[in-house]
This record gives sequence, structure tokens and C-alpha cells, in this order.
Amino acid sequence: MIRVVPSMLTLCNLLCGFAAIFYATRVVDFDIQGAEFFALSGADQAKHLRPLTIAAMLIFAGMVFDALDGRVARMTRQTSDLGEQLDSMADMVTFGLAPAFIVIHLANLMMGLGEPFTGENTADYLSRTVLVVGGAYSACCALRLARFNIEIDQPEESDHMSFKGLPSPAAAGTVASLVLLHQSHLSHDNPFLAKLTAILLVVITLLVAVAMVSNVRYSHLLNKYVRGRAPFHHLALTVLVVAPLLIVPQWTLATGFVIYAVFSPIRSLFSRKSASAGAASSSAFSAESDDSDADDEADSHGPPHSDLRIG
Repeated sequence: MIRVVPSMLTLCNLLCGFAAIFYATRVVDFDIQGAEFFALSGADQAKHLRPLTIAAMLIFAGMVFDALDGRVARMTRQTSDLGEQLDSMADMVTFGLAPAFIVIHLANLMMGLGEPFTGENTADYLSRTVLVVGGAYSACCALRLARFNIEIDQPEESDHMSFKGLPSPAAAGTVASLVLLHQSHLSHDNPFLAKLTAILLVVITLLVAVAMVSNVRYSHLLNKYVRGRAPFHHLALTVLVVAPLLIVPQWTLATGFVIYAVFSPIRSLFSRKSASAGAASSSAFSAESDDSDADDEADSHGPPHSDLRIG
């Protein structure tokens, strides 16, 4: 029985993704669309968009199962090639396809967009853009998982403390947290912030898609801050994170995931600029040193002798 527990947890992850896709496609009633939907109050809009809230929460549930299956497999010594492949397939559904479905449906509804290519307004380029962003996200997630499967066979020491590229669960968590924040704005009858969050969601989705296939190193938070004996400042940091999570969970989740997604690329960019500036300064200093050495060598030989004599 113990041997099948890791695989069952992985399948639970996959089913969370399947259910998230199902609820994402049940966004509104068929008789509440277009101008009639926007005529509703924010709270009523949130009720019709409740399936999106369920879909986002299912992605977080999938993250929990994804974290448990590997740990249980290692604890019970039941790791296998089948489990690795099954885990990647489940991650593709929950963290690659489901977030893309959610983004497309939410953006199309909140921006009043039509069906791309097949709708009444076939020249609706904004709806096409949203569809392309969702497709790019899913494609980048597939590439990220495929690269991880190749690299895990030859792990480096740094792989235990960091990831190459944004992990797919973190990318999906970023999308899902912004969806929950959007729903919170609607529930509090703040349509302006809700629409702004919907636009930001599309932009962030594209950014995290690129981050997944980048070579930027992201910290492995569990290995870095949780495993082993935790120092005092790590415990204090945990308290600082948990406290706002209990007070304003939507804002805390969205802020935390977005910061995690964008902090490493920004740090990498500044590190490269600093390294380039340092290399340029070093080259300039080296050139000045060479010129100075050449002048010193010339002075040491004194002025050139002349064969002309003054009578």
C-alpha cells in the first residue's frame, strides 16, 4: 500500500489541475454576458466569477500535493522513473495548462473581449494577444519541465539550493494569487482595481513564462530556509510572513509570489551591469598601468645621444 502513496499524491495533483480547468470554463452563466455582466455590482460580478476563485485555489492545492509526493517517495524509498514522468505530466496540467485557461477566461471577460478568430469581431487583436500569451505560458512551462527532467539526471551542487529558471509551481502560484487578488477587489466592489489587476495578470503571465525558460537562478526556499536547524532570524522572518498572510491573505500571496518571480531577474541584471562596469574599470586601469610602465622605461634610458658636436 505504501508503494502507491507517492503516485496517488501525484495523481491528486493532476486531478486538481483538471478540476481547475473545468471550473475556469464555467466562469459565468450563459445568460449573463457582455454589457449585462458589467452592469452588475462588483459583489455580484464576484459571485458569477466564483468558479475562477475555486480554480485558483485548486492550483494551490495542486502545489501542496506536488510538494508532498516527492517527499513521501524519498521517505518511503519508492522513487522511480515512472513517478518522475508522472510528476512532470501532472505538473504540466496543473501548472502549465490550468493557469493559462484561467488567464484567458478572466481577461476576456473583464476586458469585454470577444472570441479570438471566431467571434463577431474577428479583428479583435487584444483577444488574440491574450490567447497568444496563454499559449506561450503553456509552451514555456512544457520546456521548463523538459529541461528539468534532463538536468535532474546530472545534478550540480547548486541545484540543491537553487533552480535554473522560475519553477513551474511558482509561476502558477503567481498567476493564481493574482486571480484571488482580482476576486477580492470585485468582492469589495472596487471595479477599477479589479480591471487593473486583470491587465497586470496578462503582463505578469508573459513575464513568468519567459522567466521559466531563462537561466536565472532562483533560490530553493525550502532547502534554504526550512530544512535543517533554522537560525533565529529565519524564525523571525516566518512570523513576519505569516502575520500579514492571516490578515490580508490575497495581498500577501500576490505580493510574495510576484516579488519571488521578479527579484532574481532584477538582481541578475544589476549583477551583470556591476560586473561589466568592474571589468571596464579593470581594463582601463590595466591600460593606464601599461602606459605608465612604458613611460618609466623610456625615462630610465635618458635622452638620446647625438653625434653632432658644437665647435
